[in-house]
Amino acid sequence: MPHRRILSLWFPRLGAERAIRAEPLLADQPLAIVEQNGPAQVLSSLSLAASEAGLHPGQSLRDASALCAGLVTRPRLTHRETAFLDALHRWAGKFSPWIAAEPPDSLVLDLTGCAHLFGGEPALAEAVTQDCADLGLTLRLGLADTLGAAWALARYAGAAPGAHRTGDAIEQEARATRSRAGKRRHWERGGAAPSAARVPVAQGRIAPPGHGSKALSPLPVAALRVDPDTQAQLARLGLRRIGDLLGQPRAGLARRFGRGLVDRLDQATGAAPEPLSPAAAPERFAVRLSLPDPIGLRDDVEAALDRLLEHLCARLRARAHGARVLRLEAWRCDGTMSARSVTSAVASHDVPRLKPLLAMKLDDLDAGPGIDMLRLVATRTERIHDRVTAGHAEAAARASTSAAFEDLIGRLGARLGMETITRRHPAQSHLPEKEALTLAAAWSDPCGDWPAPPAPRPLTLWPLPEPVQAPDTPDPPATFRWRGRDWTVEGATGPERIAAEWWLDDPAWRSGARDYWRMETNRGDRLWLFYAHGAGMSSGWFCHGAFP
Repeated sequence: MPHRRILSLWFPRLGAERAIRAEPLLADQPLAIVEQNGPAQVLSSLSLAASEAGLHPGQSLRDASALCAGLVTRPRLTHRETAFLDALHRWAGKFSPWIAAEPPDSLVLDLTGCAHLFGGEPALAEAVTQDCADLGLTLRLGLADTLGAAWALARYAGAAPGAHRTGDAIEQEARATRSRAGKRRHWERGGAAPSAARVPVAQGRIAPPGHGSKALSPLPVAALRVDPDTQAQLARLGLRRIGDLLGQPRAGLARRFGRGLVDRLDQATGAAPEPLSPAAAPERFAVRLSLPDPIGLRDDVEAALDRLLEHLCARLRARAHGARVLRLEAWRCDGTMSARSVTSAVASHDVPRLKPLLAMKLDDLDAGPGIDMLRLVATRTERIHDRVTAGHAEAAARASTSAAFEDLIGRLGARLGMETITRRHPAQSHLPEKEALTLAAAWSDPCGDWPAPPAPRPLTLWPLPEPVQAPDTPDPPATFRWRGRDWTVEGATGPERIAAEWWLDDPAWRSGARDYWRMETNRGDRLWLFYAHGAGMSSGWFCHGAFP
């Protein structure tokens, strides 16, 4: 069985370099990604130019601006950094099928049985480094037998442990050592070492199989992934390197520093298991068609679309998925691309239901000098479970009517936008303006039986109740003035007492309980008026709606 080998990829400037890829003009400027940390703004990621200016992650923006006058900042966009790390996750699949992401800026690969495909571990490390250089990314990698050791080598290989403030780390040289100083070679006395003795950086971060403890020994204890308090306690005792801990009794370390330090030490050395849990690759549904000669006529594009849609729907059907959003990309022979997206009212993998939506967007595609490649992508999919239609003919007709209505919503949404097609749903509230919800028809199901209100409701409801000039008494007035006109009441039905929901503070209901009346006027209008009892505010009459 091959020896287990873990590769850790750390991108220390992921946020800044993602922003540089989006805005190439920032490449030569000191750039810092800023995030909110409580009341202060701190630097979360820096470009190389910003680091060379003396800035460091975690520094406050005010101090950084004082230190570097030409600093350029961008706000941290966590969702875009996550999407960029997901893209790197897919790129790393060329080296190993077993990959796990360590947000926000790291990937872990299990290379067991994979390195020989690239000519060995050093060659694989060089290929990874070259790919990242081509992408404009700063990379630090570590390769070892365990996840903890690979993580430590990627971040701390070549780093010296910091000295504690007590001064017990002052380097001193004994007299006997000084007396033999003349016998030492010049590079041991501070001179430059010969070029033949230099080791490539990638090699220095690769621990040979079975030599993980030896590679970990010179690293600082921070490489064990322990908290800063534990690091400070170990430093006060003079235990600054991992090698200082390897010879210590486990029981004493556990009693003084807790079980966490011992567990991290055992995981790094391989004495305790630390499994690697890779994330499942998302299912992607995309097909493309390369054309021998550029096309530009609608009939040619539609014929190519028929072939693409057949293959895409077959793949969706095989995986029990349905496309909700489709994106058609037309790649032109001059290297440019024109794309259009459509949204279906329901997820589907049927060609007759998806093709009319895409056909409506073909006239908007700009063929330019000619289209030489078409690509169709299901950017959003949903699970579709098989349904068996059983029952009477009425049930089958109802299912057919539902499908036709959903297709109608899809065609209207392709022209007007899915958010503009809405339907009403009942809500759990007794307040008139909150008894119904407006939902997008494409993302909601038709409601069943609408619950009957305790009293009839007006067809038209004003957004805000409008004041009415009438006597300030709870009894319905004989005449009132509203919207600059005088009205005479011919009949009144009510009252219906409605009070505000006690657990909500709605400013529109701070006037207290309301008594609603349906009033017939001499002009033929049927208005919905209420008397506000004025709990803590002035009372009075208001008009809230009109009946048909």
